[in-house]
Amino acid sequence: MKTDDLMNLLATGATPVPRHAGERRFALALGLGLVGALAWVHLMYGVRSDLGEVWATSAFGVKLAMPLAVAVSGLAVVFRLAHPGARVRGWAWGLWLPVALLWAWAMWVLAQAAPGTRAALVLGETWRYCVFNVMATALPVGVALFWALRGLAPTRPMLTGAAAGWLAGAVGAVVYALHCPEMQAPFLAVWYVLGMAACALLGALAGRRWLRWSGAPAGAAGGGG
Repeated sequence: MKTDDLMNLLATGATPVPRHAGERRFALALGLGLVGALAWVHLMYGVRSDLGEVWATSAFGVKLAMPLAVAVSGLAVVFRLAHPGARVRGWAWGLWLPVALLWAWAMWVLAQAAPGTRAALVLGETWRYCVFNVMATALPVGVALFWALRGLAPTRPMLTGAAAGWLAGAVGAVVYALHCPEMQAPFLAVWYVLGMAACALLGALAGRRWLRWSGAPAGAAGGGG
């Protein structure tokens, strides 16, 4: 078969892709994932009873600032990775800079605290299950993002999966904060970040398996990650 004939055959029945189809797909995925995460927290943990009182406090603002900033940048990064040839550029800074700032703030808090209180600032009362709870809350978001990505064309599956997991973990951390009683920066800097990092690791592994193009060679799955 000649090349021209093959191209004509492949193009048979092709229709134009609707404008902004990718944006709508991501918006739907994030919307469904967020609803699932909120439902999970409401049904399994419950919203903290004093949320109305702490909502406007600076401590709660700091608690939400890191995952919210990561989520905004993460959405831009994941959307770009979902399109061949798109460049991440400066958005990648937003994936780790908020975490670095939180770590710096946590170190300052620990340095100012009495030595006998530092362990309590890091461990809080819920360290044993915080990481799991962040991951569980992020799961609906991660599943929805992978659904969106499988309808697009990521060329770096492990990297895209890791970024999607990091984004899902950030959204999960924001939603889980509606229940979590911990407010100290050292606790958040350790356990929230570990929960998000675990989501990123799982996302990378899932991306290697489920975001690879079906026609790509097996060795290409790990490329670019």
